[in-house]
Amino acid sequence: MESRGIPKGSRARKAKASQSGVVHLTAEYWPLARTGGLGEAVNGLASFQAQSGAAVAVVMPLYRMIRDKVPALERVGPSFTVTMGARTEEAWLYRVPGDSGPRIFLIEHPGYFDRAAIYGDGPDYPDNARRFAFFSLAAVAALPQIAPEARVLHAHDWHTALAPVYLRTMFGSRPYFRDLATVVSVHNAGFQGHFPPETMADLGLPAELYDWRVFEWWGQMNVLKGGLAFADAAVTVSPTHARELCTAEGGFGLHDVFSGMGDRMYGVLNGIDAASWNPETDAHLAATFTSSDLAGKRRCKAALQRAYGLPEEPHTPLFAMSARLVSQKGLDLVIGGNLLLRPDAQFIFLGAGERRYHDQLAAIADRAPDRVAVEFAFTDHLEHGLLGGADLLLMPSLYEPCGLTQMRAQRYGALPVARRVGGLQDSIEDAKTGFLFTEYTPEALDAGVERALEAYRDRAAWRTMVRRVMNLPFGWEVPAGHYLDVYRRAIAAHSQAA
Repeated sequence: MESRGIPKGSRARKAKASQSGVVHLTAEYWPLARTGGLGEAVNGLASFQAQSGAAVAVVMPLYRMIRDKVPALERVGPSFTVTMGARTEEAWLYRVPGDSGPRIFLIEHPGYFDRAAIYGDGPDYPDNARRFAFFSLAAVAALPQIAPEARVLHAHDWHTALAPVYLRTMFGSRPYFRDLATVVSVHNAGFQGHFPPETMADLGLPAELYDWRVFEWWGQMNVLKGGLAFADAAVTVSPTHARELCTAEGGFGLHDVFSGMGDRMYGVLNGIDAASWNPETDAHLAATFTSSDLAGKRRCKAALQRAYGLPEEPHTPLFAMSARLVSQKGLDLVIGGNLLLRPDAQFIFLGAGERRYHDQLAAIADRAPDRVAVEFAFTDHLEHGLLGGADLLLMPSLYEPCGLTQMRAQRYGALPVARRVGGLQDSIEDAKTGFLFTEYTPEALDAGVERALEAYRDRAAWRTMVRRVMNLPFGWEVPAGHYLDVYRRAIAAHSQAA
């Protein structure tokens, strides 16, 4: 397993209408419901697959926020019962109307999903194990109705990782289910679904599966670990992160599991929606621009500076950071060093997260309103404007399985200063399409920023770099071809095992 990615000889290819169908199970899907990059990544992959002619379905819970956005949902058939452990409960299947793109289905259970948030309103909901187990079991039960042509069930993150388990343990004797291959995507291995051992019985799982080879993990039930044990293939969102997951330092306690999957473990770098993130046509921008005509980007920068009360200085480098304000994103490096004391740069932070970071950034912005601005009310519109006007992007992540913001920023001519981890390493070429640093220290970040500013001062060379990054191919065509290879390998592995 040389690269933990798709073998170099594999060629990206467009899916054809005759290819095997795929069903994506996910807790998030943009624009219906999301908290981070998961929903956008699933949407990007599923949409490209459908546009390429594949039979694609997406299944997710029917949250309250979806009803608010899509009032005209179509109910599909009568209700059906789901028996999980000692309880039998009722579920309903809905479909989002539409003739283009993937078919989107929703599992309704008001008691579990008619809530203000996806995972918790503040802390996690205490019944999340039951909520997402019910969703996984109900979705598997509805698969013959949702996608009779499917050959691959693609489950995303721990919230749906029980689907391969239920598929093999409860439905495995029936031909349709017996023939399905399963793929589990690990978007963020920092979240695995840890619950007390007694949760096994509550979710209707056989007691013998509470074993170190399946669900047992340091005296707890680990949902992601159990799902991986039953998957025909597993994939994470960049080749570098696939290698990191197989190490004690980067595997979040599951490195032996990931390493033990051998050639069934893959790494595929995500793409971005190249139509939505296109500075030539983006209606969110103060002015559009192209790699050959950057005048519009200069106007975007001036508009951004005005919007946040910063001096309109065209040659002062403007750094952006668009991220959840949590420790994973490297906020401790940004706040803990001397970066925000620099008199020769401006900084704008967009995002929400932990209160301590809100308070610290707000205090810095109050002391230096001519250099630092913060916006905690994140919207897609604001992010487009931020990346359109910024010169540079900060991504000093502690870990970053893939990252999408660096790709969007590059497409908009903002060069990233990022830590050499995960998908950041796979999508940024140091000193050519961005600036990478390795050590997780404020000093290493400051050194990376200094390298970037040195390049920025050479205006002609900087324009050359900006034009280069704006033309990088970060769409879904190549990743979708790699996923098609993963599906084919999963089908072959499943057939061989059967």
